[in-house]
Amino acid sequence: MIETNSPSSTPSASPAGRSFNELPLSPGIQATLRQLEYLTMTPIQAASLPLALAGHDLIAQAKTGSGKTAAFALALLTRLNPRRFAVQAMVLCPTRELADQVTQEIRRLARFADNIKIVALCGGTPMRPQINSLEHGAHIVVGTPGRIIDHLGRNSLNLEALNTLVLDEADRMLDMGFYDDIAYVAQRCPAERQTLLFSATFPDGIARLAREFLRHPREVKLLEQHEDSKIRQRFYEVKHDERLQAVALLLKHYRPVSTLAFCNTKQQCRDLLDVLHAEGIHALALHGDLEQRERDQVLIQFANRSCSVLVATDLAARGLDIEQLEAVINVDVTPDPEIHIHRIGRTGRADQDGWALSLCSTADKRRVAAIAQMMGSEPEWCDLGELQRAHDAPLVPPMVTLQILGGRKDKIRPGDVLGALTGEAGFTREQVGKITVTDQSTYVAVARDIAREAVRRLSAGKVKGKTVKVRALED
Repeated sequence: MIETNSPSSTPSASPAGRSFNELPLSPGIQATLRQLEYLTMTPIQAASLPLALAGHDLIAQAKTGSGKTAAFALALLTRLNPRRFAVQAMVLCPTRELADQVTQEIRRLARFADNIKIVALCGGTPMRPQINSLEHGAHIVVGTPGRIIDHLGRNSLNLEALNTLVLDEADRMLDMGFYDDIAYVAQRCPAERQTLLFSATFPDGIARLAREFLRHPREVKLLEQHEDSKIRQRFYEVKHDERLQAVALLLKHYRPVSTLAFCNTKQQCRDLLDVLHAEGIHALALHGDLEQRERDQVLIQFANRSCSVLVATDLAARGLDIEQLEAVINVDVTPDPEIHIHRIGRTGRADQDGWALSLCSTADKRRVAAIAQMMGSEPEWCDLGELQRAHDAPLVPPMVTLQILGGRKDKIRPGDVLGALTGEAGFTREQVGKITVTDQSTYVAVARDIAREAVRRLSAGKVKGKTVKVRALED
């Protein structure tokens, strides 16, 4: 559970399968739900809707495909007065694609009333039609932070009547460097409003958002359940002095794109990093001795897939949640079975499969037995000697991180960097990965085969009308 300034917390889970009929929804909305064959609630709907309909601010864990859009749409539609032609609800989304999906879903659920007007406000489309739509009166706006700010700056968007603000996929918006934009928009909403925040993960920025912009929020964090088939666990017996070399052997055999390797001490992190570098493996370490700037750069490179292995202690990796993590390697077996389960639960998320590989000395076998007992499964023991190196080819990450000197303080947004790379520089959207904007710098992942050329073209061109300094970060 993340920390907020709320004295009250909500139960971690709620059963799915409950009927929408149990909720205090209008007859019109209930009829629409039946027409759409929305009969029973998903887990996130069952957990969050009673709280949202009761008027509470909310922080909810929800991933794409979980039914979260209907959860917040039903709440904001219930508070809506269709006879008042003013913006009463706003949904902020990280991307135009998500905003379009959310707009369509709200329109479907708003069928119960003929005159509810929903307008999408996203970049990449002309301003004038959006301004015209707002002038004719809109009840709900769905948009990306940058375009919403543009409308606020032109006074084409009036938020005086707003009673519900939704932050959808808030963690993704933070990943894309939108914290200041979200803050700017939230500060221009009426203080007396309901705020609903939905996020698949809970990085530190979510707690900060909650403290600043939510009032006594209730929290809904569904208990994580990892299907056995999603995470394949294997245990390898190894002599203590062979552990670090064994990690390199595991990596060269399984060849995951992205691996989190857990060590019990900072010194072991440093020693493992030296071994992996000697083996030609792109790896970075995360431990308590790093300065914040160094830590941020390490996390950015690992999250955007320009580093193959992140070596970390449990303390350093606290709160870390990486999408598409193919493997977790336990260099040591932790004495606490719950920590082991938490470690391996970082892989095999959503629709992904994952490997959980643990190295154990003879003395560790009691720990493995305790883990097996808690998980209710027999450990699968394998022999290191049977592993094959895949032609001993180097394990190279697919992306390279470029650092651009200039960030939020220079008013650079992710869209400015994407536009520079796909516009004047001539690269495709598929060659550009995650973009992270900090106060002083902007980091963008690009496909490894274009990294040098991307540095050259960005340095020769302009970002937001200015010449910028660019360099590639490599470990």
